[in-house]
Amino acid sequence: DRAPYPASRHTATTTLTLDVLDGDDLGPMFLPCVLVNNTRDCSPVTYRASIPELIEPSKLNPLNVSPPIRAVDQDRNIQPPSDRPGILYFILVGQPAVYPEFFSLNKTTAELRLLKPVRRDLYQSFSLVIKAEQDNGHPLPAFADLRIDVLDENNQAPYFQQPSYQGFISESAPVGGTVSGRANLTAPLAIIALDNDIEESKDPQVRITLSDYNTVFSITPTGITRYLLLIRPVDREIQTNYTFTMVASDGVQQSTPVTMNIMVIDANDNTPTFSQVSYNIEVFTNMQAGETVIQLTAQDADEGLNGLVTYTILAGDQGHFVISNRTGRITIAPGVTLSVGRSYALTVRASDNAPEAERRSSITTVYIEVLPPNNQSPPRFPLTTYNLEISEAMRIGAILLNLQAIDRELDPITYHILSGDPQQMFNLSQTIGLLMLAKALDRETTDQYRLIVTASDGQPGGISTATVSIVVTDVNDNDPSFDLTLPRNLSVQEERANLSVGQVRATDPDAGPNGQVRYRLLTHASLFTINANGSIFTAVPLDRETQSQYDLVVEASDGAVDPRRTILTLLVQVLDINDNSPVFSQPIYTVNVPENTPAGTVILRLNATDADLISNITYRIRTEAARQLFAVDRITGALSVLQSLDFEALGRDGANYTFQVEALDYEGVLPPGMATVTVRITDVNDYTPVFARPLYKGMVAPNAEKGTLITTVLATDQDPPGTPASMVRYRVDQEQSPYSGSIFDVEETTGRVVTKVNLNEVPSTTFRLIVIAFDEGQPVKMNTTLVEITVLQPSRIPIFTEEEY
Repeated sequence: DRAPYPASRHTATTTLTLDVLDGDDLGPMFLPCVLVNNTRDCSPVTYRASIPELIEPSKLNPLNVSPPIRAVDQDRNIQPPSDRPGILYFILVGQPAVYPEFFSLNKTTAELRLLKPVRRDLYQSFSLVIKAEQDNGHPLPAFADLRIDVLDENNQAPYFQQPSYQGFISESAPVGGTVSGRANLTAPLAIIALDNDIEESKDPQVRITLSDYNTVFSITPTGITRYLLLIRPVDREIQTNYTFTMVASDGVQQSTPVTMNIMVIDANDNTPTFSQVSYNIEVFTNMQAGETVIQLTAQDADEGLNGLVTYTILAGDQGHFVISNRTGRITIAPGVTLSVGRSYALTVRASDNAPEAERRSSITTVYIEVLPPNNQSPPRFPLTTYNLEISEAMRIGAILLNLQAIDRELDPITYHILSGDPQQMFNLSQTIGLLMLAKALDRETTDQYRLIVTASDGQPGGISTATVSIVVTDVNDNDPSFDLTLPRNLSVQEERANLSVGQVRATDPDAGPNGQVRYRLLTHASLFTINANGSIFTAVPLDRETQSQYDLVVEASDGAVDPRRTILTLLVQVLDINDNSPVFSQPIYTVNVPENTPAGTVILRLNATDADLISNITYRIRTEAARQLFAVDRITGALSVLQSLDFEALGRDGANYTFQVEALDYEGVLPPGMATVTVRITDVNDYTPVFARPLYKGMVAPNAEKGTLITTVLATDQDPPGTPASMVRYRVDQEQSPYSGSIFDVEETTGRVVTKVNLNEVPSTTFRLIVIAFDEGQPVKMNTTLVEITVLQPSRIPIFTEEEY
């Protein structure tokens, strides 16, 4: 207080607590966030998500965002009403601008969803700005970044820039040499394989394999441009070209095979070679100028000028002999007379016609002895060796060669095949020396023959021989033949592309392109692929539930202009994987259950199916609160009540239970099948109508008219209002009150007791009327009351003095 003297002043104390109430002055804040140095600001992290390209939304939604998108109201003590979320989420802007076609954000839960598949070759990522604001008309927005990366799913097969390639290599090229793209060997052959999954400026890192000759050639392993390298020397005289296919693979998908043909360019690596080191020849003094002494032949396996042989006598001819530089035929020189006893040693050179610096040659010696005239010299073939190529399709009887010999004495000549024809494939005319085909040839059985033929004039020593070398060339007379030892019943797992299914192998005994086998699929070519090796792969993911097996028809054809073909049918069985969620027989189940149903009673049987082969389905109640009242058998799907339910205790609004159930497959790796169950608890007629009084009394005039009100009875029913069991109606018990019931009645809905007829009764008479009150429940319940009705004396009936007031 304020007493005059401080010493006499008195004080009292108390504690005052002030609560500072939170006001709506702060907006939402994204979490988690990072504190900004030296400030109270908290900057949200960048939310991130990733999606595989071309994936169906149903297989991915909702998207997994890291960390989960979440915002809180910084006004911590202000909570929104229960019927409002408090914070709303939106995608504000984004790049690329087409992002609304692909993504949506749930405005209340911030759940991110994919709307349609995304192609990575068009869009590699999306950068979005998301906004969070209050839903109370005072938004105070906050913003955060969201980045969505589109992951490469390797859905593009590699491909070559050209459908075929032509290369050239010199047979003199060293190991490590590069195959050229030009016949003049001036530029390397560039092989480019690309993959649309990889940017064109980057190495696609595909693996290129050769179908054949991979011990002769290899391909550089990296780079956008690849080159073929020689890893083993080639010899044009053994093989003039190499044809094979190349396939590029990224490890998952393969390119369409392309054809590579490499021509071997000739190098002058062969020397003309005589069949003998030396020759011994006898000539006679009566031989004329120009008459043949010997036919020399030198073989050179090279081609063109490198294989064109020129013959020259270097020494020893003494001007008495000449040689044809093209044919190698040595004859008597013009104007020369040979003398008995003379001998000659001719040095003969055979050289090719390559450039002089590369020219190759060899020599032989021809020893010639001059003898007196011989009237019995043997016949002579024009050549000692004949080389012949004939097709295996040559007709029987065709003339192959004229082997007519010359006999100086003009004696008749007889011709025979001495050796080299054990199957008697050929016929040599004995009189005129024509070699003919006697039987059909088959190159695949025998591809060459070496016949020794003789010409005889019948005189002693009158026999000469010649060699006929026959090479049988190929015609396309064989169909490709499949290897039937390989499996023809194949299997492959569903739901994945580029899986190996199996392999076929076909061979063709023909030569060259006629024997090169190619494969293609005649059926289901959009679902499967086959490469040059006969390996079969899935081209797209298969679905066993759509089709469980395929009859795959494979054709093998050769490389001829008019190819021969063979087909083989394979059975491909698609193996099941667990790729289907169980599906309930109906999405919504509704069942009515009477109240007071005993615990354990089965009220519904759920049924779900799974399209997979193995479908051990288990059932479960998903809504946790419903597990207190209901149970489901995990194997049979039988839904039962766990306790007896009272309709009246629940109240009308609580008489329905709606909850979710789920069906899970045996592995539990796929989303479960979902269904909604609504259980309606129906009322049972628990209560009997009860009259307000056990006895009702009424009075009536003796001459009352029909319909006169006497009294009103009232009964109530404790069953839930509005239910049939609570609806009370009235009637007269005609069995208990037959006479009274003929005079009086009770209105069914109101309980008003009225006269049924115009009365004409004796005063002071009392009637007893039994009235029944009944409800509309099942079963119907009823009660009775007694109504006593007394007929009054006229003098005791009150009368109004005025008819109107």
